[in-house]
Amino acid sequence: MKAEDLPVDPIGAAWLARQYGQLPLSRLHVLSQVGGQRRGQVVDGYRLETFPENMRPQSDFASHLQFHLRYEVVHFEFLSRLFRAGGPQPVQDWIDSEPTGQYARRSAFLYEWLTGAQLVVPAKLAGNYVDALDDDRVVTSTPARIVKNARWRINDNIPGTPAFTPLVAKTDAVRDAIQTDVAALFAGLAQEFGEELLLRAAAWMTLRESRASFAIEGEDDKAHTTRIQRFADVMARRTGTGDLPLSDLPLAELQQEILGPRHTLKHLGLRNSPVFVGETIRFQEIVHYVAPPDDYLRDMLDGVRVFLERTQGQSSAMRSTVAAFAFVYIHPMADGNGRVHRFLINDVLRRDGVIPAPVILPVSAVIDADAGERRAYNDVLDVVSKPLMEAIRDKVSFSRTQVEYPDGVVSNFQFTGVNEALPVWRYPDLGAHVVYMANVLARTITEQMREESRYLRSHHRAREAVKEIVEMPDLQVDRVIRSIEQNAGKLSGALSKEIPVLEQPGVWDAITEAVANAFMDEGHVEDSVVKRYRPT
Repeated sequence: MKAEDLPVDPIGAAWLARQYGQLPLSRLHVLSQVGGQRRGQVVDGYRLETFPENMRPQSDFASHLQFHLRYEVVHFEFLSRLFRAGGPQPVQDWIDSEPTGQYARRSAFLYEWLTGAQLVVPAKLAGNYVDALDDDRVVTSTPARIVKNARWRINDNIPGTPAFTPLVAKTDAVRDAIQTDVAALFAGLAQEFGEELLLRAAAWMTLRESRASFAIEGEDDKAHTTRIQRFADVMARRTGTGDLPLSDLPLAELQQEILGPRHTLKHLGLRNSPVFVGETIRFQEIVHYVAPPDDYLRDMLDGVRVFLERTQGQSSAMRSTVAAFAFVYIHPMADGNGRVHRFLINDVLRRDGVIPAPVILPVSAVIDADAGERRAYNDVLDVVSKPLMEAIRDKVSFSRTQVEYPDGVVSNFQFTGVNEALPVWRYPDLGAHVVYMANVLARTITEQMREESRYLRSHHRAREAVKEIVEMPDLQVDRVIRSIEQNAGKLSGALSKEIPVLEQPGVWDAITEAVANAFMDEGHVEDSVVKRYRPT
């Protein structure tokens, strides 16, 4: 966020940001100003709220912070920077003067929660318990998971830890995304095609998810068939089982299965080395994102675990998105982060009971469908990474000396902007990610899985139709159908040698017509039966 983004006559968080010189790197969701009359408008993705003169807070820390807590979306990255810059005295003075005030108590609680420092609790502190966060404005803990904080008489409904708590502001778009009912969408598909057919498609969908996952990472799938099959096997066996891969040992076990027996790492699980996401162009390293140092990984992953624990029963689309994108921003492993990122989407959905075993949603197939889809995926990653890199790029360098780290990584990467980046790493704004992934999940079920289910149903009809003409085993029928696809309906010499009866007058023509009719029953006909690649 830049100074020029602030209103001319700011109040609330915008006033505090200007007064204390503490602009968050990610955008404040609400900017407030004083103007002629009360109105609200959306400007370039954030809300600009205009208040009349009689609502202007007094020109002091407490008044504007109270305005922020009361009328705006509480922004942890901003408050973290503000509290560290202002120190404890402004908050201490406020709670001393208003020991029963709910906003003073909320401020004191948040100060201690964000900084780890303690204030002095006034002897006369009192008042009814109040929520730390407004559930109407941001995602908070499920009511049953709220913790009573007797020190400040606060209902701690923060869905995470000081080491990691995502911001998911409840914009209209996020509210719609949270309503995405993955279980109902899948149930509708099962009702349309039958569970037996969907389960038959599960193995193919798992392989497709693995193949697309490699494509997203820019790796040539034809050169890495074994790796694709290995990841598909991991998806099939590990999704929704065992401990969450959010601590060292479970993560090391999952990483070992994903990477296989041959790799260059000396240590699996949480990395012991610095990492960045980027590319090399003409022998120059281009850095797109810098991940947290290894000292912070354990606590940050525990924050993700706590988020999943405290939001149990809430939207699975939201929960799976936060877990997956939190993982990719924390980037806790030396290798395999992208695959675990996409694994977590299905893993959380399975644990939440919205997608039954052994079904794997091929979300990566939607993400990798075309250049536009891949660009949309990168754009949502840029929501966090782009403003971060704009602020810290001058803290990134590459030394002439290569260093070998304990996990076996050899790197000359250096980064000196940890303190500036830390509030973004700890409190990333993931609302746009929830909107994006809810759409991907819905399209995966209503488009990708429906397309596959339609194909399988047509394929079954084609099998039965071919057997009415020539009795043969399923494997031979499948080779016949595949040959029709690959040879535009012409009988190949290899197939006629294998199955001589196909050369009898009228047999091949009858078979091709029967197969075409089977696929026509689904309401669509393609140049060949199916154009896309289908694994054997």
